Amino acid sequence: MSEAPLGGPLDEESRGRLLAGTHHDPHAVLGAHPVHGGVAFTVLRPYAQAVAVVVDGRAARLNDVGDGLFSGVLPLGAIPAYELRVTYDGRETEVQDPYRFLPALGELDLHLIGEGRHEELWRALGAHPMTHQGVTGTRFTVWAPNARGVRVCGDFCHWDGAAYPMRSLGSTGVWELFLPGIGEGDRYKFDITRPDGTHTLRADPMARLAETPPATASVVTRSTHVWADAEWMAHRADRPVHQAPFSVYEVHLPSWRPGLSYRQLAEELTAYVADAGFTHVEFMPVAEHPFGGSWGYQVTGLYAPTSRLGTPDDFRHLVDTLHQAGIGVIVDWVPAHFPKDDWALAAFDGYPLYEPGDSRRAEHPDWGTLTFDYGRREVRNFLVANAVYWCEEFHIDGLRVDAVASMLYLDYSREDGQWAPNEHGGRENLDAVAFLQEMNATVYRRCPGVVTIAEESTAWNGVTRPTDHVGEDGFGGLGFGLKWNMGWMHDSLEYIRHEPVHRQYHHNELTFAMVYAYSENYLLPISHDEVVHGKRALVSKMPGDWWQQRANHRAYLAYMWAHPGKQLLFMGQEFAQGAEWSPEHGMDWRLLDPSYPAEPDHGGVLRLVRDLNHRYRATPALWEQDTVPAGFAWVDADAAHDNVVAFLRFAADGTPLLAVSNFSPVIRHEYVLGVPATAGAWRETLNTDATEFGGGDVRNAPPLHPTHEPTGPFPAHLRVTLPPLATLWLQPE
Repeated sequence: MSEAPLGGPLDEESRGRLLAGTHHDPHAVLGAHPVHGGVAFTVLRPYAQAVAVVVDGRAARLNDVGDGLFSGVLPLGAIPAYELRVTYDGRETEVQDPYRFLPALGELDLHLIGEGRHEELWRALGAHPMTHQGVTGTRFTVWAPNARGVRVCGDFCHWDGAAYPMRSLGSTGVWELFLPGIGEGDRYKFDITRPDGTHTLRADPMARLAETPPATASVVTRSTHVWADAEWMAHRADRPVHQAPFSVYEVHLPSWRPGLSYRQLAEELTAYVADAGFTHVEFMPVAEHPFGGSWGYQVTGLYAPTSRLGTPDDFRHLVDTLHQAGIGVIVDWVPAHFPKDDWALAAFDGYPLYEPGDSRRAEHPDWGTLTFDYGRREVRNFLVANAVYWCEEFHIDGLRVDAVASMLYLDYSREDGQWAPNEHGGRENLDAVAFLQEMNATVYRRCPGVVTIAEESTAWNGVTRPTDHVGEDGFGGLGFGLKWNMGWMHDSLEYIRHEPVHRQYHHNELTFAMVYAYSENYLLPISHDEVVHGKRALVSKMPGDWWQQRANHRAYLAYMWAHPGKQLLFMGQEFAQGAEWSPEHGMDWRLLDPSYPAEPDHGGVLRLVRDLNHRYRATPALWEQDTVPAGFAWVDADAAHDNVVAFLRFAADGTPLLAVSNFSPVIRHEYVLGVPATAGAWRETLNTDATEFGGGDVRNAPPLHPTHEPTGPFPAHLRVTLPPLATLWLQPE
C-alpha cells in the first residue's frame, strides 16, 4: 500500500471549524478535490488508526494529520469512483465516503421550504432511506437556521457526531447529509452547534419513528405497508360528513386493553367497534410523546406514531383493518403547544424557533409548555404539512384539533400585563387564525372525505364557516367541518346530575342548546375530559340508586343520539363503567364477564348503545339534516314540571322521528304529543326501559294511532305511555 503525499484544501481555519462542528460546507473541505498535481482526499474519521483510498482495487494510504483527519494527494487526472478503507482496532472496513455525494435534496424542495409552502414537507426533511448516485443509504435533512453547524450522530458512530458534519443548503436554514450504508432501524439525533458555540443534541422534528420512551432517539424507517382499503377511500367522500351518520367511539389506545399492540388492537378493537355499531373511532393523540401521563397531549414527535404500541406500519395496519370493516378513523391532533424537553423542539437551534421569541406568546400558562409561532412561515408549514401527513400517509379520516380556543386568544389564561394585543389592539391571535384557515383549506383540498373537528370552547364566530366567507367580525371562517358543542355537554350534564325533583328548575339547561344549534356544525361530546379528575364516570354522575342511575344513563344516551349534532362517547361509558377512567388500569372489562353478578346491568347498557347506533345509521331523520332548522321541531320544550322534552327530527324527504325523554321516575300515561299528519299509525322503535336494556319494560304496544285534532302547531297528536327515566323513539309505520 502506497502513501499519498500531503496536500489539498484543508487549512487551519477549516480544520478548526470542522473539529468545532461549525463548518457550514464540509463537502468543500472533505472528500475528493482536484488540486495541482492530482486529486486531494481529506477524510474525517475520529478514532481511526488508518484510512486508505481504494480506486479500482488499489489502496493508497492517507496521512494521519491529527484529530481524526487524514489527507493526501493521488496523481490522478480526475476524481475517480472510490471507497475508503478505514482501520479501527486493527480491523479494516471498506465504506463509502459521504462527502463524495451531491445534495440529495432538490432545488424545488428548497424553494418550497423557503416559501413555507411545502405541503409534503415530510418527503423533504427528516431521515429517508434511498439509493443516491447508485449507493444505498439515508439522506438526513433538518431545518436549523440559527445553527452555526449541524452534525449527525447515532449508533453508527457511537453517538459521536464529529465524523459527520452536514452542509447548509443556502438561505433556507436546511442542513443535509447523505450517509451511505445507514438504513432502517438505525437510531440518530442531530448535534447542533448553537450561535454561542455550545452544543445541543436533538431528536429529529420530522422523525417518522422514535425510540420507545423514556428513550428519546429518532429511528430511520420506511413504509412497506400495502393498503387494502381502496373501496373505503374511494367512497368516503360520497356524502358530506354533516349530512351523514357520524357516531364516534373515543379511545385511548394504550389503555383500551392495556398491553395490546397496534396489530392486536386491529383485531380486537375493530371487532368490538363494528359490533357496537359506531361509524368512527377517535384516537386520543398517537403522535410520540415522552410522558405517558399527558395522554399524548404533550407531543415531541408530531410525525411519529408512538412506538409504545408498534411501528408506523403497525399503526397503518390498524387503520387499514378498521377501514375494511367500514369504520372511519379520527385522531386527536395537537398543534397548540409542545413540551420544553431539552432534546426536542424548545429553542431547537439555540434560539426560539418553533416557539415565538416573545415569552408573552411563547408560554402556555395552563400546561407549562410552549406555543407554536404561527406567524413564522416555516413553522406554519411544519404544522400544515403534518396535518396532511396523517391524512395521506396513514389514511386518517378526521383530525380533531385540540385546544383551539387557547390558540385563538392572546389573553387565554393570562392576566393583564401577561399578554400583548395584536396589531389592531385586539385579543385575537391573527397568526393562529391564519394558520387554522390555511390548515383546513389545505386538508380539504388535498384529502377528499376528511373532516376536521375543532375543540373550541368559546363563542368564536365562524368556526365551521368556510374560510372565504367573511363574517360581521371581519374574519373569514376558520374552515372546520365540525365543532365540539361544549355548551350542550356542560348544560345537559348539569341538568342530568340533579335529582328529578329539582330538574324542573334546570329545564332550560336541557333546551338552551337549540337556541344556537345551527350557528355551527356541531358534534356532541361526552369525552375523556368528563370522566376524569373527580368528575366521575357518566353513570356515576346520575342521581338515585343503581337502577335509577342506569335508567338515567340510558335515557340520556338515547336523548343525545336523537339530538341535532353528531355524537362522541368515551370508552367505558358504553357499558356504564362506574369508576373514573384510569389510563394505568384501563377499562373495567370484568363488568361484562358473564360470571360477574351485575353483568346483565352493564351488558344491557351496551346492548342499548349497539341498538342506538344501528338504528341511528338506518334513520336519515337523525343525521341527514343535522345542521339546518328544517331537520328539527319542538313538540314540547316547556314541560319543565313533568321533566319531559319531546321533539321531532326530519329526514330530507320529510320522514319524521319523534323523540321523547321522561327524566322523572314516574310513569306518565296517555301523554299527549303533537305529531305531523301521516298516513298511518306510529310505532315505538326504541325504548330505553326495555327489558333487554335493563329496564322495567313499560312499553307502548303497536300500533299507536294518531288523533287528528290540532295540538299546538301540529295537526294531530299521539297519546303515549312514558316509562320512568326513559327515552322513546317513535316513527310512522
